[in-house]
Amino acid sequence: MRQDQLEKMKNGKGFIAALDQSGGSTPKALAAYGVSEDKYSNEDEMFDLVHEMRTRIITSPAFDSDYILGAILFEQTMDREIEGKYTADYLAENKGIVPFLKVDKGLAEESNGVQMMKPITDLDETLRRANERHIFGTKMRSVIKEANPDAIKAVVDQQFEIGKQIIAAGLVPIIEPEVDINSPEKEKCEELLKTEILSHLESLRDDEPVMLKLTIPTKANLYKDLIDHSKVVRAVALSGGYSADAANEKLKANDGLIASFSRALSQDLNVNQTDEEFNAVLKDAVKAIYEASV
Repeated sequence: MRQDQLEKMKNGKGFIAALDQSGGSTPKALAAYGVSEDKYSNEDEMFDLVHEMRTRIITSPAFDSDYILGAILFEQTMDREIEGKYTADYLAENKGIVPFLKVDKGLAEESNGVQMMKPITDLDETLRRANERHIFGTKMRSVIKEANPDAIKAVVDQQFEIGKQIIAAGLVPIIEPEVDINSPEKEKCEELLKTEILSHLESLRDDEPVMLKLTIPTKANLYKDLIDHSKVVRAVALSGGYSADAANEKLKANDGLIASFSRALSQDLNVNQTDEEFNAVLKDAVKAIYEASV
């Protein structure tokens, strides 16, 4: 773990860009960008196109470390290059932006009102490669839909158990137990989640730092104790299906919580925009998310 990157994540001003749409969500991300499914005939072509999109975002002058602290990558992106450098090296060296890697394999079927993570069978191998590629931290997502105390405990237990394996490999895990924004019990879920996360944070050693990625809570500043906790490097918020404007507004009400938005960052970008148009649209999105984060 690089100390300069740890310092930047702890104290820097800005937000984390989520560029980690995986195989399942890539067609949707491409469609939103104006690339329809008839533009590619197999998965390889699809991944080439999405890498072109991500390269365009990352190399844009608007993708700037004055506003962006880190970027979360999909595994394929980690193994690809931008201007002759592996993506994480390009981010760190050319942009001064801290690279993260999405390591989960997606969600299991819903059970007891939650979706746990599917088993991550090759995690050790992935972490070894992440270290080779100079990745700083990882991200993994579960989803909570109902206020079921035992199920929420199981979600958080799983997150921290895998988190410790990631810490042991020298990386900083982003623990992401998302609460579904459409849950009728959202606020109750958040109360239960906070209690579970706190108890796990208390049991971590001083040399076991984590980050948290959380749905923006219904009750503003509910997570302040988590954000300020000595074991938490940084707490970031997911947009969770809110529009960019709504996500930014809600984020502003929570002190110390910064954005880690995906859709809100890229929703107005289009493959047919000129570079000038593209950069201007991205710059506006970056600035709006930055303002909401600081």
